[in-house]
Amino acid sequence: HRRCFGFGIATCLIAISAHAACTLPPPPSKVPDAAVATEQEMIAAMETLKRYDTDVRNYTKCLGFELSQHRLSAETKVLKLNEAIDTFKAIAEKFNEQVRLFKAKSA
Repeated sequence: HRRCFGFGIATCLIAISAHAACTLPPPPSKVPDAAVATEQEMIAAMETLKRYDTDVRNYTKCLGFELSQHRLSAETKVLKLNEAIDTFKAIAEKFNEQVRLFKAKSA
């Protein structure tokens, strides 16, 4: 464990964060079922998906930084990036399908 005292706290925190690995954000836990979801639930799911998109974008920036600092190989970056993008696409496709069904139900 690292111990930091007084003015050294900021320096210690910077050192700890500089060595932190990028963490793949967890995808939203569920997509509402259009057959039973309310409009408010669909809107909340859209907001969650937007936050997840931001989290994935920040993760990709982190991977780029780790690569630039030589703490990550280009091959590993590509694998991690593909995993993040594939996961995002899968959840976005599920959500978009439910939006189409929801709109068709409401029409």
